[in-house]
Amino acid sequence: MYLEAELLDDRREREWLETMVSPDVVYQVPLRSTVERARGFGFSATTFHMDESYGSLMARVRRNESGFAWAEDPPSRARHFVSNIRVGRHDDHTLNVRSNLLLFRTRQEQTTPQFMSGERHDQLRLVGGQWMLTKRIVRLDLTAIASHNLAIFF
Repeated sequence: MYLEAELLDDRREREWLETMVSPDVVYQVPLRSTVERARGFGFSATTFHMDESYGSLMARVRRNESGFAWAEDPPSRARHFVSNIRVGRHDDHTLNVRSNLLLFRTRQEQTTPQFMSGERHDQLRLVGGQWMLTKRIVRLDLTAIASHNLAIFF
């Protein structure tokens, strides 16, 4: 998880995708609403900030590499802080991992950084001796994202 954060912080997105993400990945950031305690945590099962597959993640990586990613030129400076990592075994070849994420991001000459915090629910599968991300659900603490774009990876 720390290597993944390093790759994303260093904008080595293609390396992250090709070496750490499974071709059958499900990558979602559900919309959150404020609800009464009795109704749960307020995460939508049908509406997402991001609902990605390997193909759509690769399209985003290619766009960032193309020089036509206007929303990210110049690119944001981001730092992923991953903590409180909890690992549970699903079966002999699959792990369920929960972790807390704090994403620090600055754009251009902004003096006020953007912070996004939340919890990642990941599923990792052992493939050829390598743990590959097969599912990521990012549950943000925010109900409204105060960002000009979401051209980042969690």
